[in-house]
Amino acid sequence: MRAVVGAICCVVSLSAVGVARASSPAVDPQVAGLQAALAAKGFYGGVIDGIRGGGTVAAVVAFQRAQGLEPDGVAGPQTRAALGVLGRPLFGTRVIRSGMTGWDVAVLQFLLARHGAFAGPINGHFGPLTRASVVTVQRSSGLTPDGEVGPQTANALCDSCAARPTSVRGLLDYWAGYYALSAHLVRAVAWKESNYVPGVVSPAGARGVMQVKPTTWDWVEAFVIRHPVRETVDGNIQVGVAYLRHLLGRFDGNTYTALAAYNQGPASVAEHGIKPDSGAYARDVLTLARRL
Repeated sequence: MRAVVGAICCVVSLSAVGVARASSPAVDPQVAGLQAALAAKGFYGGVIDGIRGGGTVAAVVAFQRAQGLEPDGVAGPQTRAALGVLGRPLFGTRVIRSGMTGWDVAVLQFLLARHGAFAGPINGHFGPLTRASVVTVQRSSGLTPDGEVGPQTANALCDSCAARPTSVRGLLDYWAGYYALSAHLVRAVAWKESNYVPGVVSPAGARGVMQVKPTTWDWVEAFVIRHPVRETVDGNIQVGVAYLRHLLGRFDGNTYTALAAYNQGPASVAEHGIKPDSGAYARDVLTLARRL
């Protein structure tokens, strides 16, 4: 790069989402999301307890049969898609905010209830009561009480399942979700910059998957992320995606201009306009975004 731009916790493979074939009495918060989704469809009437028991498996099978799916009792992609808005995303793949609805919100409510901070229905809808409960947990954990569930709040609720993707593709999608950007756009920038190769260094000194210059890294740490970021593959992707998020805000959501600024530098774009090579860069990224 020339001038740079679901996780949080409890991220698990679909085969491990509480509906795997092997029975276990252990509590899996993701199962609570499944139970809430099934309850909303009228297929589960038991306690939302995060335990994959016979009642949960039977509910999955009944739902699958009703939808014309293979009744294997496993909540894979097709089953979760059929569950609708409460069938996704898994907890840990985005920052959860007021007004959101989804599987991850139900998991959040379940975790809040286990911490004694939430007494409302586990319905997957992030309303005022859920937000107030999040603030309560944040204050008791010494966190900023902003009512949003990012990595720190999620880890405070679920410190035993704070996994993070390890692949470049997984990290790109993770940070895209964290900063509320299109994963397709983020993947396209990374592919254009480095072909997803972490160790590449440009003649101008830009480094890593997102090709971030040291000066840009320092600026993003200080003014966008506002805390130090380790110089790892994960850190490089976070800094790059955070910078892209900043550029989109600076240029009023104009993706073409933000991408040109990612290549050319925002000050140069503001002062001199988009140079031909930066315009070509932006068009290439937009084309890639439709494919990746």
